[in-house]
Amino acid sequence: MSPRELSERIVQVARALGFSRVGFASAQPLEEGRDRLDAFLAAGYDGAMDYLSEGPRHDPRQLLPEAKSVIVVALSYGNTPDPPPRSGALTGRLARYAQGDDYHLVLKDKLAALERALPELVGHPVRTRACVDTAPLLERELAARAGLGFHGKSTLVIAPGLGSYVLFGELLVDVELEATPPAALPQSCGSCRACLDACPTQAFVAPHLLDARRCVSYLTIEATGAIPAELRRGLGDRVFGCDACQEVCPYNQGASAQKAPNLLSPRPDRAELDLVALLELGSAGYRKLARRTALRRVNRVTLQRNAAIALGNSGSAAAVAPLVSALENNPSALVRSHAAWALGELAPELDPASRAALRRAAESDGDGDVRAEARAALEAAD
Repeated sequence: MSPRELSERIVQVARALGFSRVGFASAQPLEEGRDRLDAFLAAGYDGAMDYLSEGPRHDPRQLLPEAKSVIVVALSYGNTPDPPPRSGALTGRLARYAQGDDYHLVLKDKLAALERALPELVGHPVRTRACVDTAPLLERELAARAGLGFHGKSTLVIAPGLGSYVLFGELLVDVELEATPPAALPQSCGSCRACLDACPTQAFVAPHLLDARRCVSYLTIEATGAIPAELRRGLGDRVFGCDACQEVCPYNQGASAQKAPNLLSPRPDRAELDLVALLELGSAGYRKLARRTALRRVNRVTLQRNAAIALGNSGSAAAVAPLVSALENNPSALVRSHAAWALGELAPELDPASRAALRRAAESDGDGDVRAEARAALEAAD
């Protein structure tokens, strides 16, 4: 069987498994991708993501020395619109990809099925290595090389006809496959800068260049410490990830996204999260909430911190009491400090008891950051 015939058969199997797109790339090093990553790291735009500098991420053969080709698959998740917010409810938003089952598990299961089918398709045993997101591999570079899309100004890969709401997985194989040609035109964003302008924290340094330290997704997921005060309002009601740059992308507005598999469909209880419940989340509640979802990526304290910020951004008097309770009772200084900040944002809604709680925190909390945030909140309330 020729490499082209084999590639065609693999596409048939992969599409039957539910993948939206399938492409093939050589396993040669991604030199341009390495240069872009090196420049990104040199500028410090990676923030606390130290793992990005671990190992040569540009060479698939570091993961499978025998690799000759890479099968790159894409799974669309953009077919379901965000639900309208509940009137008067204190709720927080999740990025769309996090509203269903954990995509890592879904993609790994589907890649494993493709992996099992390969020996029969090829006619002999095949050495493979499946990768999903967390592997040290430049998967967006591979997706572009495999013809699945092009690099948008948002730094995301845009797949013509699907947009950017796609998740990628890779299967490294020791088989020669015919490479997929580049994605069909158009191959650029033209003069459009909707994604750049829509970013609520102005995280884009330039087209195709993101300062992750300002990105809402980074701040709500990767950053585990205090979120810079000047960026907190930009989070709005987002508690895990952000879709702002994707929501305005014309390629997503006009995409004819095919129906995603049920395992990636949003859960009814994940479209929005109750912010007060999230702020008061206990260990058992966290395990139930995060089980088999992308929320496993963050710990309970991080979610509570994010909830405190979202409550501060709500402008609602109903947020005051739970924030005061967090300020006085939460064992995490990180949560208490962000609760104090949030109360300062709600200064017009504070009653004498709330101000008294802030004064106590400003004078006697055992953490310096909490005391400083409480003092700043009191100044905002005066």
